[in-house]
Amino acid sequence: MLLRELEQTLPLAARHGVPNVIAMFGNRRGKSDGAAIDNCVAGLNAIKAQAEAERVTICLELLNSKVDHADYQGDRTAFGVAVVKAVGSPRIKLLYDIYHMQIMEGDIIRTIRANREWIAHFHTGGVPGRHELDGTQELNWRAVATAIADGGFTGFVAHEFTPTRDPLTSLRQAVETCAV
Repeated sequence: MLLRELEQTLPLAARHGVPNVIAMFGNRRGKSDGAAIDNCVAGLNAIKAQAEAERVTICLELLNSKVDHADYQGDRTAFGVAVVKAVGSPRIKLLYDIYHMQIMEGDIIRTIRANREWIAHFHTGGVPGRHELDGTQELNWRAVATAIADGGFTGFVAHEFTPTRDPLTSLRQAVETCAV
């Protein structure tokens, strides 16, 4: 199913000048990390030539399996990096969702710096609750944004949170916080 969706989505993205599409790793279903990584690599190897030909990057989203996505196999940066390295395509990268990786791993800034070459897209969202990027959250978002920028990142940082107040005010605050 995921491959069929990508086969249809990649040409549309290319036609409309969209540089990235988001894909998921899928559920673990009792597989070991090794077997799960092998399955992901096999699937991505089947689609990477099309992504390369279309010049569209497939961004594999890292999600937490602790709170929001039970059984999700792409729940740690090391898992995602192992998959991306094994596929070996400049058009297969990670979507580093900061909210999810804060829940699973913490140590966000060091992880971003250590794995920058494997990341093509970021999502934000405060922990706890996936709310605004403000003082009620665990992370110093200005420092996180600075670490992303200092690594030379020129792609997209998408604000993906559930506002607790006026949504446009919250979005403006997130953009201002992360504009470094």
